[in-house]
Amino acid sequence: MRPSGARDPVQHVPIPPERAGLELDEFLCLVFPRLSKGAVRRKVRDGQVLLDGRPTTPGHKLREHEVLLVEVDELEEGSPEPEQRGPELDVLWEDEHVLAVDKPAGLAAEPERWARENASLSGAVLDLALSRGAGPPGADEEHPGEDALSLGFRPRLVHRLDKDTTGVVLVAKTLEAERELRAAFEDGRVRKRYLALVEGELRLPDGEEQVIDLPIGPDERRSGRMRVDLQRGKPSRTRVRVEQRFQGYTLLSCEPETGRTHQIRVHLRETGFPLAVDPYYGRRDSLSLSDFKRDYRRKPGHVEAALIDRLTLHAREIEFPRVAGQGRVRVEAPIPKDLARTLKQLAKFRAP
Repeated sequence: MRPSGARDPVQHVPIPPERAGLELDEFLCLVFPRLSKGAVRRKVRDGQVLLDGRPTTPGHKLREHEVLLVEVDELEEGSPEPEQRGPELDVLWEDEHVLAVDKPAGLAAEPERWARENASLSGAVLDLALSRGAGPPGADEEHPGEDALSLGFRPRLVHRLDKDTTGVVLVAKTLEAERELRAAFEDGRVRKRYLALVEGELRLPDGEEQVIDLPIGPDERRSGRMRVDLQRGKPSRTRVRVEQRFQGYTLLSCEPETGRTHQIRVHLRETGFPLAVDPYYGRRDSLSLSDFKRDYRRKPGHVEAALIDRLTLHAREIEFPRVAGQGRVRVEAPIPKDLARTLKQLAKFRAP
């Protein structure tokens, strides 16, 4: 006899009218949001999910009144260890298809290979989706919101930012939106604008653009890094213009026309203007007031705190075609506090 309050190891899940036409694996990703789609598909093929009592396929298009029989204990064996809870994300813009969030620094896009328990952006947007539903009457109190009727969408990141880059990131709320946005990125119909604080004074007249057109490929000598490779690199273009000038530093606006890994960082370094803080492609892993205030004096016993201790790169703006509609959408992310503080001090002590 099953103990009182224990969950039935086999759940009967009728397909609600609003989910008719959805593929089975997509539906199960809503029911079990912590599972990857690959894990869900394997469970279906292994017979741990039956449709009206019979085996089925992950791509089966669901019909109203069909009933799933799900071996919950077996399915949940494939669930990964839970991540640490990430920060609450600021939503910058949203409609029924797309969510735009403001990514903070220090948050990897996906769980990191060697530290999968750490919080990630994908986990944080999933928490956001789960928090929007309290679950239908009778929902399992130990798993609030984690069922197909209350989880309105399974978030899908359609592009990424480096762990220590801040700014706007687009999240698809449906499979169709993911496909449309990915196609828009590939076709060059998405415009992104970054703010980059660099070392050096770029002698570019106000209002004029410089185009950095240098192919980029993996750096075979340093794992995980990229470099300009004139022979085997992929075509890479970045448009650059000056936003603000300081003595010894420049705030640039950068618009990448291609989406290579570390593209802006590599292009800026190659042209002699690395990010002011960039442990991979620059000289520093932090920037402090003493680095540019000429008469700075440290107080006895005082440990100076860095103004900014991560990449001086911020995804300021993104513009993309509206999904399933006409026109375009432009979303802007506010300048984060650490970068704003740094710019304020530079303006105070290194005004041109």
